[in-house]
Amino acid sequence: MKKTSVWKDDAEASHYSPLQTDLNVDVAIIGGGITGITAGYLLAHAGKSVAVLEALQIGGGTTGFSTGNLYAVVDERLYILQAKFDTDTIHDVAASRTAAIQQVENIIRGFSIDCDFHRTPFRLISETEDDTSTLQREYQACLEAGLEAYIDTMAPVPFYISAALRIEDQAQFNPMQYVKALATHIQGTGCAIFEHSKVVSIKEGSPNILYTENGSVTAENIIHATHSPKGIMAVHGLLGPYREYVLAARLNSGDYPEGICWVLNKPHHYSTRTYTSKSGENYLLVLGEPHKVGQKEANEACFDSLEAYLRTRFDIKSVEYRWSAQHYKAADSLPYIGALHPKSSVYIATGFAADGLTYGTLAAMIISDLILGIKNPWSKVYAPYRHNPLKTAGRFIKENANVFAQYLKDIPYHADVETVSSIVPGEGKTVEIEGEKFAAYRDESAELHLISAVCTHMKCIVNWNEEAKSWDCPCHGSRFTVDGQVIEGPAIANLPKKETNNLP
Repeated sequence: MKKTSVWKDDAEASHYSPLQTDLNVDVAIIGGGITGITAGYLLAHAGKSVAVLEALQIGGGTTGFSTGNLYAVVDERLYILQAKFDTDTIHDVAASRTAAIQQVENIIRGFSIDCDFHRTPFRLISETEDDTSTLQREYQACLEAGLEAYIDTMAPVPFYISAALRIEDQAQFNPMQYVKALATHIQGTGCAIFEHSKVVSIKEGSPNILYTENGSVTAENIIHATHSPKGIMAVHGLLGPYREYVLAARLNSGDYPEGICWVLNKPHHYSTRTYTSKSGENYLLVLGEPHKVGQKEANEACFDSLEAYLRTRFDIKSVEYRWSAQHYKAADSLPYIGALHPKSSVYIATGFAADGLTYGTLAAMIISDLILGIKNPWSKVYAPYRHNPLKTAGRFIKENANVFAQYLKDIPYHADVETVSSIVPGEGKTVEIEGEKFAAYRDESAELHLISAVCTHMKCIVNWNEEAKSWDCPCHGSRFTVDGQVIEGPAIANLPKKETNNLP
């Protein structure tokens, strides 16, 4: 079994140089996933000079760990959005997401990108009569949002269903192949792409300046295309960071289900899709088991739960890949896309929930229009400075109470273990040494790695992620390697390495 996404085996490695000079451009983009690369394409095509700064490799973050689905509906359900807002809002959501899917297809056709793009149905499946009532509410909301939706009593799955909501003409593709190919087409055409160029500090103003370890970018505009904006912003208090888990399995029967399938299964749904690799191998992907980042012990068990779910419904031959991914839920269930305030030159794109490939493309469309002075029909719907206190109150209180609880949990710095000698190879634990909280990891060769356990974003204490072998912040979702390097999240600075001669 491979502990990586299936997309990474089918995508060629990219080789962009790190930034090693000082640049002056119209737009600086932090992040080289689907949001950043699409925005780079749209802005460069319109004549703007652009620099994309990617901390790792193009498409290697959230984009490369997605499930490659594009659809007009949303993870949070259209009928729930309709209850919070109104019918006009869900009509805008469905129309904007449909336009984003079309944008992806237009780019693929325009550049003849080979990324297994194809149109396919989306299905929301209920296995019980109890769940069918939820399905019926979503069906009615889809119709009112302007989508062509149907209710079926059958679906192409090998298990009993009560009913299925079907929406035609949605899409699937290989997201890494797409983003990497698009990057090659825009590099050097007004857009400069830099890999292994982590932004270490940001100076906002007129002009804005982004600093990396070996160079800087001065820009009239900044786009945070990192799934969660870098630095400390008010919007972080309106976001809930979550992780989900994915398996890619092979079936004995060879009868792989068609399309995007979401199966209602309390307390949450599972989603499945089929993917055919370049070598002709078919895989069934299943996504599920969400939880707050840094707040679930023994998270390896999430894969066991996914596999158990698969085996009760499909004839599984083998599980070939497994990986996890991160997303952020917005307080009112709508992403925050656009300028921080009406006169700001800093743009964010966050709160996509599990709908990031479509919303990432849409974010690039909206932000590009705003920078170019083009009126966008959906910019007000997603504006980060919108103020909807009654619509956000419930989740805002829940998310911030959860964050506050994480702070309280670590006062007065309760540690996982009292001595580092109790930490076995392959395990990470927090430990207090001379009144300071350490994150201690012992690798498979028994070498001990000691770093600060205090997140550099907003000083929460990190927790060990046994599945990904990382230190995860339970407050705002920043993640770090065992040596303290930032992996993802709003944190900019690494967790500093620690040395002591007084190991307990």
